[in-house]
Amino acid sequence: MVVDGASSHRSKELEIPKNVSFIRLPPYSPELNPAEQIWNILRRDYFANRVFDALDAATTQAESGLAEMAANKSAIRQLTNWPWISAIFENVME
Repeated sequence: MVVDGASSHRSKELEIPKNVSFIRLPPYSPELNPAEQIWNILRRDYFANRVFDALDAATTQAESGLAEMAANKSAIRQLTNWPWISAIFENVME
């Protein structure tokens, strides 16, 4: 699992299953975190130049945008399945 430097990913109380290993990203490297790419597209395509009158409206917009993005599997794959990530999984599976 690729994780960033969030404190919850470093907690001594976090129990990690034996079949899971963490690949830690360097500090302050959002450009290496595939999830950040999803948020960038969501902000650009679903939130730009919009004003919401309530948090519920913004939440609904986020849910709608994420569902629409998730439906386009090839686009999500392009955003998140980078060569360095694929190489890690290939090495793990050997």
